[in-house]
Formats: sequence, C-alpha cells, structure tokens
Amino acid sequence: MRAAELFVKCLENEGVEYIFGIPGEENLDVMDALLDSSIKFITVRHEQGAAFMADVYGRLTGKAGVCLATLGPGATNLITGVADANMDHAPVVAIAGQASTHRLHKESHQVLDLEEIFRAITKYSSRLLTPDIIPEVVRKAFKVAQTEKTGATFIEFPENIAEMEIDAEPLFVKYPHPSEPSGERVDRAAEIISSAKNPIILAGNGVIRGKAWKQLAEFAKELRIPVANTFMAKGVIPFKHPMALGSAGLQAKDYVSCGFDRADVIICIGYDLVEYHPYLWHPTKDRTIIHIDQSPAEVDAYYQVQVGVIGDIKHSLLRIMRLASPSTGSAMRGLREAVIEDMNQCKDDTSIPMKPQKIIWDLRTAMHLEDIAISDVGAHKMWMSRMFRCEFPNTCIISNGFASMGIAVPGAIAAKLAFPDRKVVAVTGDAGFLMNSQEIETAMRLQTPIVILIWNDSAYGLIEWKQMNQFGRPSNIAFNNPDFVMYAESFGAKGYRIKKGEDLLPTLKKALNDNTVSVIDCPVDYGENLKLTGKLGEMVCPI
Repeated sequence: MRAAELFVKCLENEGVEYIFGIPGEENLDVMDALLDSSIKFITVRHEQGAAFMADVYGRLTGKAGVCLATLGPGATNLITGVADANMDHAPVVAIAGQASTHRLHKESHQVLDLEEIFRAITKYSSRLLTPDIIPEVVRKAFKVAQTEKTGATFIEFPENIAEMEIDAEPLFVKYPHPSEPSGERVDRAAEIISSAKNPIILAGNGVIRGKAWKQLAEFAKELRIPVANTFMAKGVIPFKHPMALGSAGLQAKDYVSCGFDRADVIICIGYDLVEYHPYLWHPTKDRTIIHIDQSPAEVDAYYQVQVGVIGDIKHSLLRIMRLASPSTGSAMRGLREAVIEDMNQCKDDTSIPMKPQKIIWDLRTAMHLEDIAISDVGAHKMWMSRMFRCEFPNTCIISNGFASMGIAVPGAIAAKLAFPDRKVVAVTGDAGFLMNSQEIETAMRLQTPIVILIWNDSAYGLIEWKQMNQFGRPSNIAFNNPDFVMYAESFGAKGYRIKKGEDLLPTLKKALNDNTVSVIDCPVDYGENLKLTGKLGEMVCPI
C-alpha cells in the first residue's frame, strides 16, 4: 500500500472521527486515501479555523482532535490554534504536508522547517523521513497528545514519502493509567486540611481532564470547604452546590479574591498556572498550598507547595476525604450570597445598548443546562467567566491559557459535531467574530446549526477597559462593522438585530430552535466594565 494509505489506517486505528483542514498539493496522497476511509474530512475556509475546531473537539471529548494543512502558509496558519490547544492542554494532533525530502536541505519554494517551527508550541514534533516509521510516529503523537498534561503534537509528512510503497500495520493502542497517590502524601494533606481554620479550594481544568468533578463536589460538601474555579473549569462544581463560589480570575478585588485573602490553606486541585497566575491570588506568598493533580506542580515563587498529592485526582480526593476533618471556619460565610446578588442585579433591566449582566441572564435562561457555550476572547469573556452559571463541566468553554481571539465560531462547529444533540452558542465580540466568521459557510455546508451571539460595541472593548484603567483614555480601539444581519443572510444563515432589551430572550429561544446557523447582533454597553472595576476596587469583603 502507499504510505499515505498506511498513515490513514493509523489514524483510523486511533479512533479518529474527523479531520479538520484544507487540501493542498503536498497532501494530495493523504486526501486521496481519505476517500476510502471512515474518517470524515471537514473542509474549512481557513487553517486557523481547522486548528480551533480540533482544539475544542479535543477539549470536549478528551480524544485528540486532528487538523491538516499543506506546507508553508497552510502550516503556519495552523500555529495560533495549535498553540492555543497546547497551552490550554487540549489534545490535538496537527499534520502538515511538506515538499519532497530532496528539497529540504536548500532554499526552496514554500519550504520551511515545520518540525522545528512547531517544536516550540507542541509536546512532540516529528518529521516522517521514511514510510516504515509511520506506525510509531502516529502512535506516539496520539499517546503524547492524550497523556497528562494533554496538549498538541505535530507530524510533518513530505509528499515523496506519502507516495512510497510500504507493507506495515498500525500499532496496538494503549494509554497509561494514572498512578495512585502516595499514602504518605495523602496523610499529610489530610492532616493540614483538618487543622486549617479557613481553607479554600481552587479547582482547575485538570479536574475536568481527570473526570473528577463528582469527587470534587463530594469532597467540598463533606469537608465543608468552598470552591472557586478557574475560567477554564467552569461547571467543574455545580453552581447550585452550597460550596460553589464561582469563577476566580478577574485580576481584581472581587468576591472570590476576598476568599483567598482570608484563607490560611489553599487547596489547588487540577490547577494549571496558565489558568490564573498565582501572584494574583497569592501575592503574600505566606499561605499553605496543597497541590492535588496528576502532574507535579510547576516551579513558581508564588506557588510554593507544602504538600503535593500526585496521581489519579479522583482517588486522591476520595482518600483525603476519608481521613480529613470537616472545616469549621466561618470567614467564607456570605461570599456565595454576594456572588449571587451580583449576578442577579440586572435581570430585569431592558435598556439598550444592553448591559452585559442582562445579556448573560437571558442567555442562561434560554439555554438548557447541558447546552454548550463557546466564549471568544474579549471583554465579554470576563463577564461570561464571572456570571454565566454552569451546573455541568464543559458547558462553557473559555480559552484562557493562550487566550486567542477567533476561537468561538469554529469552536462552536466542532462542539456541535461532537455533541449533535446539544444546542451550541458561540458567544463572541464583534472583533473576534470577524476573525473567523468565514467558517459560517462551513457550518452551513455541514448543516451544523449553531447560534452566534455577537456583543457589538464597534471596538476592542477589553483593551479599552485596560487602557481606561491605566491611562484614563482610549487609544486606537474603535472600528466599523458590516451589517451583521445582511452578512449572515449572504451565507444563507439567519440574522437578527436586537433593538429593544426585552427582545433578546425570545430571539435567543427562536434562534436555538432555527435548525440552522443564526447570527444575533446585540449592542452592548461596556460602560459597565469601568463600573465593575470601580466596584471591585472599593469592595469590602462580606462577612
């Protein structure tokens, strides 16, 4: 068989359902082999969209998402999405065609050293220089991508290798099981927790990757310890849980930060430093930190761990819970009520442009609890992270390690492919939307109904927020937008414009049932950003 056919068989062997990408000259053999494969190729309109689709697919399913490009500019267009996946610890295998190996030693048309370029943004980067190594390279790429900490890997496939003949078979697929936590470390962690006066939990995305959210909820309930989650761990503990405090990460003196200020023991569970840097929640460097994860703690001056419990997070939590005594501290009393009051303050507001709090209230009301929101990056992300209530993990996807704009629309398509029975909403600003809005055509062609909710302020709102806080004046953040309703309709999608505040909720409900792509243009009042900043700066922590 051709090496390209063996390559595709190896992908099938890994359980690949979809490959997101664009055909090119240097991946002709792979594209032809895919015609006889069970794998569905999703032709996109930009390689960045393909990488973001693989990113979100990997994060939602735990299986490596796969994206494919040709050489040169096709491959470099993958970089932002691949870097996002790697830093957010989403399993992804990126593949790029390459020129013949006879051209790689010299200056040549569209030739870059892709293996070296991708090495800096992946866990493993490789080049196929002979067809007989294909089974090993593919197996390793998937194993590394899907092993903690999960992330991205890359395979460069030269065109002359792809067309060679080879007689080989895929390798047996097997993944390592998480190790058991050390009994000594479990005992020590339980001892510290039992003696703590005001412990608090910071839960990260690793709890979701480790499928330990039920154990976390039980742990918090039994030991009576409040839980703050990172942006990337929304839903890791149900918001209705009596110990749930909501999201930490606004980099301001918000309610949850009050909890960290008063804590004597901070229990970090499945937490990655890229989610919320410890200098923001542990500036004093004097609290006792317990690290519970499948991987050892990163070295950081503000994250010096007293005890690390390394191994299967589910088992670590259950074993510590059996040994530790429940907390009797009361300093966190009132925090949860304050968070809820903050969320509810604008639920009846009908002003236009709409307040962020009201947009989120209506969105949460319109969506079922297991539906999926994919948040883009911008000012709206801060509001979604703070106020969009989640009862289940992976129902609000936020890029916060790499924090790349443009992820929402392609990410929503991938979410709908992964979970076709759930409604999916891309929550995006007007700037982030136009970065990958061409993928509306992909969604229409695939008949994947999604709702795109645009928070429209005709500016880079988050940057304006930062500029006003630091300098008191904006700098070059304004722009003009097309008519988003006409733009949606030009793709054959539906377009809606919100003109009255009371119209958003019924429009969302209608769009969620449209069974097509629907774009909602919603004007937003980001004057609330500065009001929130002022409020957070003046806040007195509730007792």
